[in-house]
Amino acid sequence: MGEIVPWLVSAAVLAAVLGALAWLAARTRRRGVGQELMGPVDLVYRPHTHQITIERKTREERLVARPAADDNL
Repeated sequence: MGEIVPWLVSAAVLAAVLGALAWLAARTRRRGVGQELMGPVDLVYRPHTHQITIERKTREERLVARPAADDNL
């Protein structure tokens, strides 16, 4: 039993770290914080993502700019 405890503690710590990283990644994706940091890296290693980012931002701006159907202007 004494040999198993350090392995269980190591596995629990690893699971906690991976869970925290997954939570942080989901939070960052939801808030859109990582784009400013990873933008230059994406341009170097994945140039096609720059065009995808521009298209996504344009689509979001179009959706925000539309008035609702029940607005009386």
